[in-house]
Amino acid sequence: FKVRARALADDFGMDVGDARKIWAFGPDGTGCNFLIDATKGAQFLSEIKDHVDSGFQWATREGPLAEEQCRSVIMRLLDITLHADAIHRGSGQLMPAARKVTLASILTGKPTLLEPFYLADISCPQDATGGIY
Repeated sequence: FKVRARALADDFGMDVGDARKIWAFGPDGTGCNFLIDATKGAQFLSEIKDHVDSGFQWATREGPLAEEQCRSVIMRLLDITLHADAIHRGSGQLMPAARKVTLASILTGKPTLLEPFYLADISCPQDATGGIY
């Protein structure tokens, strides 16, 4: 974690404290979006981490504009208030809420659509190349 945090701080100007508290990359755990735990003294975080991460993955996989993958999103979890009863901290309550919060936060940041890029490699016999071009 320290090596990754130092690399993010040196190469991209990210705060070292935030870089050490990255919960997840999204979508699918390998993307260029970050979910960062920036809370101070919050309780039950270990119980909800997987559910919040799943909601974040869902939101960055199907973005707010055209259900496209998101790029360059940093979601900081600053504060959290949870119900005292553990039954109300399940995936059915937290995943949709985390997804909606992530999508709403992305929309307040003025997102844009990227132009699609498609590369095709077509193989065919020499006598059929006229129909391809």
